[in-house]
Amino acid sequence: MLTKRSFSLSGHRTSVALEEEFWDALASLAQHRAASLAALVAEIDAARPAERPLASALRVYALLHRG
Repeated sequence: MLTKRSFSLSGHRTSVALEEEFWDALASLAQHRAASLAALVAEIDAARPAERPLASALRVYALLHRG
């Protein structure tokens, strides 16, 4: 089941729907870095290629950085 969360990125609101397991992984990664989930999402958003959707970029980040 997808869970939708909203963030303010580059001055505008956007919503992202991910499986709860990915949100949990991203929250854990953010906590490990002493950052907020919103800050991590903003960082991933800024670094992703324009052709990659944000949801995909978040999933890939979670997979690549899992412990």
